[in-house]
Amino acid sequence: MINNEEIRLVGLRRNPNEPLGMTVQVDDNGNLLVARILTGGLIAEQGTLHVGDVILEVNGYPVGSPEMLQERIAYSKESITFKVAPAKEDNIQESHEYATNVAKQNGVKSVCYMRALFNYNPMEDTLLPCKEIGLEFQHGDVLEIVNQNDPNWWQAIRVGWNGPAGLIPSQELEERRKAFVAPDADYVHKIGICGTRISKKKKKIKYQSKANNDYDKAELMLYEEVTRMPPFKRRTLALVGSQGVGRRTLKNRLINSNVDKFGTVIPYTSRPQRDYEDNGKCYWFVDRETMENDIRNHKFFEYGEHKGHIYGTTLDSIREVINDGKMCVLDCSPAALKVLHNSSEFMPYVIFIAAPGMEQLKTLHNYGRGSRSMMFDRQSSIRFSSQRARTLQSLQTMFEEEDLLRMVEESACLQRTYEKYIDYVIVNEDHDETFRKVVQQLETLSSEHQWVPVNWVY
Repeated sequence: MINNEEIRLVGLRRNPNEPLGMTVQVDDNGNLLVARILTGGLIAEQGTLHVGDVILEVNGYPVGSPEMLQERIAYSKESITFKVAPAKEDNIQESHEYATNVAKQNGVKSVCYMRALFNYNPMEDTLLPCKEIGLEFQHGDVLEIVNQNDPNWWQAIRVGWNGPAGLIPSQELEERRKAFVAPDADYVHKIGICGTRISKKKKKIKYQSKANNDYDKAELMLYEEVTRMPPFKRRTLALVGSQGVGRRTLKNRLINSNVDKFGTVIPYTSRPQRDYEDNGKCYWFVDRETMENDIRNHKFFEYGEHKGHIYGTTLDSIREVINDGKMCVLDCSPAALKVLHNSSEFMPYVIFIAAPGMEQLKTLHNYGRGSRSMMFDRQSSIRFSSQRARTLQSLQTMFEEEDLLRMVEESACLQRTYEKYIDYVIVNEDHDETFRKVVQQLETLSSEHQWVPVNWVY
C-alpha cells in the first residue's frame, strides 16, 4: 500500500540520449520498481532514486509498465521528472540481488577484478537486457566488478576508463552460451527499456554441469580473477609458437646476451647416448624405466615420445635455474602453459612468437638456412634451362610454400587456442626487432605495476 504523504518528485537533467543508468522490474503487486542502479551512471551520481523505489509518473504521465516508461523517457529528452514512492523494506528485499551496487555507492570496495579472456560487444548480444547500458571490452582488459549478485549480468567498470559501470555477461551465462549448454530457464525474461524485467519472480540459476572437468577439458576460461602488484621480475619466460617460427634461436640469443640474468634447462631423454655426446650438455641420458616412473610421479613439466624414445623437461630443472637467481627461458609446448600459469611458484611471462605473412616468412626461412645446401642447386650438373630442372625447382618451391603455409595456419590456430595464457604477441618479421621487443617487455615488468592471477599472491 502506497502512502500518498511519502510520494515525492525527483527531477533530473541529462544530455540528449544519455542513458539514465537504471533498470526496473514489475513486482507481484504490479508496481514498477527501480531494480538496479548502475555505478557511475546519471542516477547514481545524483543519488535521488534508490533501489526499490516505485515509479508512478514521468513528467506527469502515469507509467505502469516498462513499455510506458520507455515511451515517456523517449519523449522527455533533456528534462525528466519522476513521481516516486519511497523504497519499502519488502521492495528492497525483492531487489536484494542489486544491494551490492548500493554498497558500492556508499564506499564499499569492489567485489573483485577480472581479466577478460574474450571480446564482448553489447550491441551484438541478443540476450542483453538493454544494449545501451552494456559494457564493451576486449580480450585482456581488466574489469572492476562492482556487483556479482545477478546470476546472469554483472556490473563492471573497465579499469583505466572513466565511464560509468555497465552490464557484462556473468561467468555462468557466458559458459552456457559458449559451451552450448541448454538452459533450464530463460536468462532475460521479457525485456523493456534499459533492462526492465516483467517477470514476477527472478529465478536464480546455479552453475550446473554433469562434471566440472568437462569444462576444464574444453579449456573454457572466460574471466580470470586478478590483482594489481608492484613491479617485479617474473621467474620464467615462456616462448611459444608454431614449429620453425624462430623460438629456439630467440631463446639462445637471449641467454647468450646475459648469462647472469637468463638461464635454461637441459632436457632428459631415454635415447641411448652417442659416443661424441657428453651427459648433461645437450641432454641428460637416463633409462626409459626411470623416466616413466618420474612421469607417473608428476616430476616432469612436459614430455613426449619421438621414434620410440622419451624426451622431457623436469620441474626440478626449472627450479634449479630459478634458485640460481635467473629467469628460466623455456621454448615449451603451448599445452604446458596451463601448468606454468596455475602455479605461483613459476610466475611465467608468456610471449607468443607469431608467424608473419608468407613473403616475410620466406625471407626468414632463407635467412635461417644460411649457407646450408639447397635441395636443388642451380649450379648442379643438370642444366637450369632444361625441362627437368625447371620441374624439380617447381616441386621444391611448391613443397617449401606448403610448409610455410602450414606454419602460418598452425601459428594462427595456436594463438587462438592458447590466447588465455598469452601476455604479449610479437610477429616475427625481423629477428633483430623481435629480440629488441622481448628485451623491452622484460624491462617493462621491472618498472610498471602488473595485473597477475590472484592465486600467485593469496
